[in-house]
Amino acid sequence: MNKRKKILLADDDIDDRILFESAYRNRNDIIVLPIAINGVEVIQRLESTLAPENLPDLIILDQNMPKMTGKQTLSLLKADQRYAHIPVCVCSTYADHHLTVDCLKLGAYKVFSKPITDEEYQKMMNDFLGDLAVEIAH
Repeated sequence: MNKRKKILLADDDIDDRILFESAYRNRNDIIVLPIAINGVEVIQRLESTLAPENLPDLIILDQNMPKMTGKQTLSLLKADQRYAHIPVCVCSTYADHHLTVDCLKLGAYKVFSKPITDEEYQKMMNDFLGDLAVEIAH
C-alpha cells in the first residue's frame, strides 16, 4: 500500500478551509495537516518540524492571505534547501496569467483557480496525487 500523502493548506478564508477539510475528510490516501491561516504560519510550522519525514508531501497556498501572500511564501520555500523539494501549489479565486507565470518561474508545481464543489476538489486532489506519483517514479 502506498504511503498516505501529507497535505498542508494555507488559506485565511474560513469557508474555503471548511470546504477543503470537508472534501478530504474521508479519503484514505491523504492526511490533511492542520490548516495554516497565512504564509508566516506555514514557515513557522515547517521550521518547527524536526524530522524531515514529517514535512508535508504537498503544500497548497492561497495567493491572497494577510502577512504573506502565496507567491511570497512560495518564494521563501523555494529559496530554502530544507523545503525546496516540496511541491507547492498556489491557488486563487481567480488565477490570472500573470500570477501563473510569476509563480511557475518561482518554482510552483501548479497554479490554479480554487475549486468550488466537492467534485472539483476531488478531481484536483486526484490530479495532484497522480502527477506526484509520476514525478516520484522518474
